[in-house]
Amino acid sequence: MPEFPPLLSAGLQDRLVLLLNHVLSREPAACDRLRPLAGQQLSVLLDGQPGWAPQLPPLHLLLTPAGLFERLDAAPTQAELQIRIDARNPLQLALGALQGERRGVTVSGEVALAAAVNWLFENLRWDLGDELARIVGAAPAQMLEQAAMAARAAIAKLLAPR
Repeated sequence: MPEFPPLLSAGLQDRLVLLLNHVLSREPAACDRLRPLAGQQLSVLLDGQPGWAPQLPPLHLLLTPAGLFERLDAAPTQAELQIRIDARNPLQLALGALQGERRGVTVSGEVALAAAVNWLFENLRWDLGDELARIVGAAPAQMLEQAAMAARAAIAKLLAPR
């Protein structure tokens, strides 16, 4: 099993945390739920990663007083929360996440933090169409969004069990 180079892995995780914080900051209710939990730590662990793919290390996060996340370089001695993701089928997992599904995701640990994270899973969505509209304008964004939805549906149909 090849491992992801540590420098590349840290860079990817930093970008993921930036995206997550961007989505959180656009939803004030999400940050409001997380602010009282500042200082708590959580770990995101991938279980069953396929042998053909580079093995991604766990992602360790700290909740900030702003209600956002900060990536930790080292694993916490005792994370208040663990999020385990079944990564045996990464493509199916990604497609499910795009459709708002949470199959293969287990949250365990401190009750208040688990409740807040569950609320995020259920209520927080990244509006890619809105983001694209800010960059390219409303009409081109709508066309790109429709093309992406058609591609997602085609891939999901290909992956569906027969």
